[in-house]
Amino acid sequence: MAEAVPVRCPACLRENSYTAPVFPCACGSPVTPPLDLAAPAVPLTHRTWSESWVTARCASCGRESEWPHPEVGCGSCGTVVRIPVHAPGEVGAGTPRTAPRSAGAQAEEPQPQDPQAQDPQAHDPRPGNPRPGDPRRPDPSGTNPAHGAPPPGAPPVPRPAFRPVTIRTARDAVATAALYLRWLGFQDVRQPDGRPIPSAAVDLRAPGLVAQVDPTTAPAGLRAVECVWLNGLTASATSVYFALAGYTEDARTRADELGIPLFVMDLTGMPQPVNDPADQLMGAGA
Repeated sequence: MAEAVPVRCPACLRENSYTAPVFPCACGSPVTPPLDLAAPAVPLTHRTWSESWVTARCASCGRESEWPHPEVGCGSCGTVVRIPVHAPGEVGAGTPRTAPRSAGAQAEEPQPQDPQAQDPQAHDPRPGNPRPGDPRRPDPSGTNPAHGAPPPGAPPVPRPAFRPVTIRTARDAVATAALYLRWLGFQDVRQPDGRPIPSAAVDLRAPGLVAQVDPTTAPAGLRAVECVWLNGLTASATSVYFALAGYTEDARTRADELGIPLFVMDLTGMPQPVNDPADQLMGAGA
């Protein structure tokens, strides 16, 4: 697994811990986009599919493939930022990692070390409320007591680790949210028939659940959060919101007041909770 690195939010200047995702090359080797930490992170105000991909080179076979551009949501203000990466072969991209290995150099390559031995924070038992990307954040499986625990009184939920699906289209975003809700324990999650409209949010329904998925390129606003809350209130069901581009400050404040769990999804397909109700839902399950 890649090592966590600090990423400063350009909106509120808070540093967020971020771990670059690892993707599988066609040869079977792991590929990690080479982050350019010398360049500042850029706020994501408008998302286009063509600009949401980055080219990364496999260190083993030299194959170049396109993978989702690294992004992280700020745990303080909710701004979604895009992290710059080095182009394949660019100076600073890590030549020893990106260049194909020769037979002679293979024997001299150092063995990988335990990331917990390099990062003392991995053993830090102090309480806190780390945001997405922090190694001390509760494990998505909800089964690792060293990384957090469900809310008091809630029994532990024995769930396997969630397997994300890469998001390339609006339909992928809706399907990923449905998979995640099933992983949380909601039964019979129903998706709407037909192809989702990229410019409109999509409703997901299940017994005791009303969810909305926003695959648009703009942050979800106050009205969207209040609408899903009203729909859940009418159906006497839990309301949940998923967004690709994050949330406005008013929307986050209102969601906290109403107890609406908010999740943000990046293109790797891993939903991340962005407020306390979402943390509680992820820990306790349906």
